Amino acid sequence: MDSSLPFFSFVSFLIISATFPFAATSDTIKVSLSPSHHHHSSSSDPYQILNNLATSSVARAHHLKHHSPKTNITSSLLKTPLFPHGYGGYTVSLSFGTPPQTLSFIMDTGSSLSWFPCTSRYLCSQCAFPNVDPSKIPTFSPKLSSSGKLVGCRNPKCNWLFGPNVDSRCQDCDGPTSKNCNQTCPPYLIQYGLGSTGGLLLLENLIFPPHKTFQDFLVGCSIVSNRQPAGIVGFGRSPESLPSQLHLNKFSYCLVSRRFDDTKVSSNMLLETGSGSNDTKIPGLGYTPFYKNPNPAFHEFYYVTIRKILVGNKQVKVPNSTFVPGPNGNGGTIVDSGSTFTFMERPVFELVAKEFEKQMGNYSRAREVENISGLAPCFNVSGHRLMDVPEMSFYFNGGAKMGLPLANYFSIVGDDNVVCLMIVTDKGVGEGARSGPAIILGNFQQQNYYIEFDLANNRFGFAQRNCA
Repeated sequence: MDSSLPFFSFVSFLIISATFPFAATSDTIKVSLSPSHHHHSSSSDPYQILNNLATSSVARAHHLKHHSPKTNITSSLLKTPLFPHGYGGYTVSLSFGTPPQTLSFIMDTGSSLSWFPCTSRYLCSQCAFPNVDPSKIPTFSPKLSSSGKLVGCRNPKCNWLFGPNVDSRCQDCDGPTSKNCNQTCPPYLIQYGLGSTGGLLLLENLIFPPHKTFQDFLVGCSIVSNRQPAGIVGFGRSPESLPSQLHLNKFSYCLVSRRFDDTKVSSNMLLETGSGSNDTKIPGLGYTPFYKNPNPAFHEFYYVTIRKILVGNKQVKVPNSTFVPGPNGNGGTIVDSGSTFTFMERPVFELVAKEFEKQMGNYSRAREVENISGLAPCFNVSGHRLMDVPEMSFYFNGGAKMGLPLANYFSIVGDDNVVCLMIVTDKGVGEGARSGPAIILGNFQQQNYYIEFDLANNRFGFAQRNCA
């Protein structure tokens, strides 16, 4: 790529913008309270790590809930490993450019644009995550690639990100005298809950070894970011997402068990490309249909319908209207690999938490741990060799049941004496508190599940597996 590309004329704008920022009964699980059930971290303050993850999950939920609108390929199966990280995400390695430059990307089903940290002048503020040195975040170098080019205002892919607003931002390309307009697509600024990123759009080669290349893949060259430990590969439903650009029939993953640290243990993510579709279901998987939210602002998300939530053998009395978005788009459930902990709107969360409190009445609340970890309810289980915990299950439209393993919704926190529910909520007050999805199914609750996004048949499949 030409090293004279005008990246840095936008740096001031981007910097300013980016700173705003088990033994079990049918309904109860008995678990031995031993140190082997800890989630370990390289940090000396596990409470702070959990608090950061809980805060990030809630902030991301606010972002997702207040969302703003905006050639056939030969059939093949692509494979790339997924790695867990202490900052709460899972990453894949992708190669861009000619010759290829390989970087790690957070896999995110709740957003669509893929972007990489870009140029030697890349700036990331507040990016001191576990095992991440902000000054050493790997970057893509456009000047070392011969296949990259800036996206022009007249390129239809510019519209993917800016939609009808692109005309007002590309005024130099208006009128009969603008046939040879060379104005570039405007800079982008994207918010991710607590974090953000900004830069310019490129068309680049995306390479899957040994010899699969997708030319002119739309990707963001981010100059500045805030609270972003790595680039992001967007697996959402918008045109700029990787599944849309690669014409995927389906993609699937199996998230290894989270220990709140970086590990070399990985699992595979599978991408199936092609023009044909196969409606055969995988034996053993439960399936539920995807559906589109009636509000276009939320079309980017993968919505599924939960019919009921059980704690033990008790159905939590959540109003049915919560499970299905209304005409304004509020309500419903989305699947989001970019959120760490599952989020529930406060009215739903309080009903679920109250049922756990009722069925775990033999244990006192650990209020101090709740205050410093950002998690609740937490229970003091000191003096108990075995702990009785109610099962938790989601029942989906179509009959599929997700009976969560205990490790997917409760965890020992700090020491052996306290366990906490690993689901988060917000204060539930203020304008917009009840907007967007009511439930966001995060990656902590998806660990050790085989997860399938069958795009050709518009359905979500899952089954409990050992992903390690």
